[in-house]
Amino acid sequence: MNKIKVVLADDHPIVLAGVKETIESDGMYEVMSVAKTSGELMDAIKEHSPDIVITDFYMPGDEHYGDGMRLVSYLVRNFPQVRFLVLTMLNNRSILGSLYDCGVSGVLQKSINLDEINVALRTISKGGIYKGNFTLEPDSVMASTSSVSERIASISIKEAEVLRLFLAGERLKDIATSLQRSAKTVSTQKTSVMRKLCVHSDQELFAFCQEHQVV
Repeated sequence: MNKIKVVLADDHPIVLAGVKETIESDGMYEVMSVAKTSGELMDAIKEHSPDIVITDFYMPGDEHYGDGMRLVSYLVRNFPQVRFLVLTMLNNRSILGSLYDCGVSGVLQKSINLDEINVALRTISKGGIYKGNFTLEPDSVMASTSSVSERIASISIKEAEVLRLFLAGERLKDIATSLQRSAKTVSTQKTSVMRKLCVHSDQELFAFCQEHQVV
């Protein structure tokens, strides 16, 4: 019986080694290649035509492919024959929901027992969707009662100005200078935006805004 071909992508060598060893302990799978950047991952997929790709959510990207939701969405769109299993440290409902919405076959938190990877692989190898057992961060009241569009609409004009510049890569102190506001005010407005969008880190903020085309 032909083995199921797998490509791995993660920028942490220890994670790669552990996942690779776990997968290969099951005789059903063959790890064809490992990648440490999004560019390397693209090359590996094109070269090996894997059945399954296991990729980290955040890893070194490049200007073309990026990482996070931008990378995952690109992968799903351009390689529809491949099933994608995403590894992440995130446990935020909105981000995890967005991953499944864009078409991944499963999401695994890096904190789980490595043996769970083979459980996930068996599920998606049969055409199923692996949901796992997530210990999700409780979203705010707004997250449970408001749609994404309502959360985005709740951002004020001044908060949107801060968010636009922050997403463009400007530092908060430079944003304060540009908008002629105090650094404390700008920091408070950014924090308010994150609360309204129900994200808990800059990475989640970027991912949310990429996915939902905010600003």
